[in-house]
Amino acid sequence: MRAIVVKNWLKSPSDMEVKDIPVPAPKKNELLIKVDSVGANFFDILLVQGKYQIKPQFPFTPGAEFSGTVIRTPETSRFKTGDRVFGSNPTGAYAEYIVVPEPQCFHIPSTLSFEQAAGLYITYPTSYAALVLRAKVVPGDWVLVHAAAGGVGIAAVQIAKALGARVIAAVGSEGKFDIVQAQGADHCVNYREANWTSRVMEITNGKGVNVVYDPVGLVEKSLKCVAWNARVVVVGFAAGSIEKIAANRILLKNVAVTGVHWGAYAKNEPEKIPEVWEALFKMAEEGKINPVVYEPVFYGLENAKLALRAIANRETYGKVIVKPTEAASKL
Repeated sequence: MRAIVVKNWLKSPSDMEVKDIPVPAPKKNELLIKVDSVGANFFDILLVQGKYQIKPQFPFTPGAEFSGTVIRTPETSRFKTGDRVFGSNPTGAYAEYIVVPEPQCFHIPSTLSFEQAAGLYITYPTSYAALVLRAKVVPGDWVLVHAAAGGVGIAAVQIAKALGARVIAAVGSEGKFDIVQAQGADHCVNYREANWTSRVMEITNGKGVNVVYDPVGLVEKSLKCVAWNARVVVVGFAAGSIEKIAANRILLKNVAVTGVHWGAYAKNEPEKIPEVWEALFKMAEEGKINPVVYEPVFYGLENAKLALRAIANRETYGKVIVKPTEAASKL
């Protein structure tokens, strides 16, 4: 099969190479899956450069999120050959085939395509956990979503609307207003403009937002436009630096600042995982969440570097998808 193979740390994803390697052999608890679509992520860039917290042994194939078709199952399995599935693994997705422990895969909801499902595993449970488990969003809340046109951002907009909230989508350019409005955002602001917090206060009639969802690193500025008893959720630091927050602002408006680390729930609160997925699958079947795929889709593993370049240059919206092959390949 063909796969991206990394033999040493790279200067950039542009140095990635596609090689012919053997199809991986599944262990007794693993599925062998023919990859249809790969969800490209910013951390893929960090991974191949050796800058991510996970540092795989060489050689390795990058890529964490995928969707595809089950080729081989364990003797006893909840899956069968031919099932449409999506899942995640620390590495291995930028390939024609991948082996993955069965618990790390789910059936694709009937309402979603392979491309949509490839971006489901990380973004949607992260956003659901942030808004429901941490912020406890209730109908009528004003929710400010930063980087609202990105993968987790669009997920947060859709989930917040499904929960009955009023959503203010904050994006980095007015060119992305149409994208987030199409996903249900009630209002849009450009967080690169100096007066964006004043605009949020105007939208909320001077009261401020009840919830801030922040995968960027804009907590400090957001505290200027929050309501009394606001809940702020730290999701990530896409801006590239970790914020220092003036604690007096937290005190003055009785603000609760929390974090969300979805990947750590498996270790610390495993009972929450099926609860979150059950809720998301219900939303998907009811058409309340609908993952957005960036256009164009990148066909061929050789073009994965172009997909990651587009992410690095902040040219994208929704989920960026790489298709390993356009034609069926043989085992």
